[in-house]
Parts: sequence; C-alpha cells; structure tokens
Amino acid sequence: MHPVLAALAAATALFAVFSFLRHLRRDRLVADTAPARIRSAAQGYVKLCGRAVPARFEPTLAPLSRRPCVWWSYEIARDDSDRERRDITEWRTVESAACVELFMLVDEDDARCLVGPVSAEITPTTSSVWYGEEPRPALPPPLTPPPVRYGGWRYTERLIDVDARLSVLGELRSHSQVGDVNLATQEKLRAWKQDQAGLLARFDANHDGRIDAAEWEAARTAAARESQAQVLSTQVQRISVISQPLNGEPFLIAPLDSRQLVQREKVFAGLYFALGIVSCVLCAWALRP
Repeated sequence: MHPVLAALAAATALFAVFSFLRHLRRDRLVADTAPARIRSAAQGYVKLCGRAVPARFEPTLAPLSRRPCVWWSYEIARDDSDRERRDITEWRTVESAACVELFMLVDEDDARCLVGPVSAEITPTTSSVWYGEEPRPALPPPLTPPPVRYGGWRYTERLIDVDARLSVLGELRSHSQVGDVNLATQEKLRAWKQDQAGLLARFDANHDGRIDAAEWEAARTAAARESQAQVLSTQVQRISVISQPLNGEPFLIAPLDSRQLVQREKVFAGLYFALGIVSCVLCAWALRP
C-alpha cells in the first residue's frame, strides 16, 4: 500500500472531476449562446464577434517589445537555478503585468462596442518568449527562436494584435454618457505639441522661442476651456461595454469563431475526464493490499 501516492491520486481525481464538470457547463453555455450583432444585442450575457481595434487614435504599445496591439501581458523571470546543477533550470518571476485599457470590437455592420479586458480569460493572438542578459530586454523578440538559449533573464509577452478577429463572451452593458473633458484636454494638448510652430505662435508670450511653465499652464487652461465647450455642445451618446459578468459566467476573449470555442471547451473537458480516470486507477492501485 502506498498511502501518500493514493492521497495524491485521489486529490488529482477530485480536481479533474471538478474541472471536467466546470468545462462541461462552460461548453453548454458557450454552445447555447448564439452570436449577436452589436447594434441589436440585448443587455446581459452575450457572444460578440468582430475585429479588435484601439479605443483611441493610436494602438497600445507592448511594454517589452514596443509592438502595436490592443492588449498585452508580460512576465519577466530570472534564472535562479543552482549553478552546480546545470541540468535543472529554475525560473523565478520578478515582474509581471497586464493591460487594463479598453479596446474596441467592430463587427461586420461597422457597429462598435468597448471591451474591458480586466479579469477575462484571454487567448492571445501572438505569444513570444525570448532571453537576454538584462532585467529588461534590449531588443524585441527574434523572428525565429535561436537554436541555443542564452542569458539569465526570460521575457514572455502575450498580445492581441490590432485587427485580430475575436469572439468575446461577457456581459454587455449600455449607458449614456457625454465626452470626458480631461481626456479631450489631453488629446488637444497632444495635438498642439505636435504643431510646435502653432503652439509657439499662440502661447509664447515673451517670444523667446520656447514654452516655459507659465505659458504651458496658459495652454492647459485654454485647452481645458475649449474641450469643455466642445463636450457640452456634443450630443449625449450611447455606448456599450462588454466586461466581466456579475453572475459567474465565463468571460472569454479568444481569436476563435463560435464553433472553435465550443470545440475547445469539449477538448478541455475530455482531457480532464481522462485525467480523472487515470487518477482513479492509480489511486486504486496504490490502495491495493
């Protein structure tokens, strides 16, 4: 009898059964939730399909590689393995983060809604792992992985690329809102800074060829005043956001169509079922006299 092995096998079997039932429920929910058009989708749990585009004028830049995207996550790990045992590599994560910015989903009717990726189960469109000698990568990931790993730092980056085709399952909420004055002010100042000649002509009060602190504050005040006037003059618009459901349904973002999503959940359920069977057999073998 092997009581320790039996206990581990029993715990694995319980985990496998729980995961099997969870993915079985998810499979039914994903299959039963028909794709909806953004323009006509009712509020509540929905499945939307479309292209991922930036919510603002420019795409987000991934922190490690500086590649344009609409969502990113990364992890930096250090090799803390015992130098005397070169056959074992032990990576310790020292830094990780994920993007929380909204991005836009655009369907075939050119209807749009915002996607809040926080707490979503995200399948990336691009995944990269590369290595280096510094805590931060000096270069983006190579196009083809090198045959030999070098460097004591590992960089892992996951992206959703601009214009990627996505399926999103989550809770759709709509609300009316007016524009954000602070955001409009920042965008206006950014545009003014790109036109240095116009910025100097308008706000360089002492004509010394540069914008000092007092003149920049005057520019900020003017931008805020103009932005507020624009926001107040615009009509109230209705915007939809799909984000984490409140009732525990899965929040999924994946570059898969509806059929592929259902198939993936079935594969996961099958794998956990097989793991449960193997664990039960192993537990029975360990408990035999």
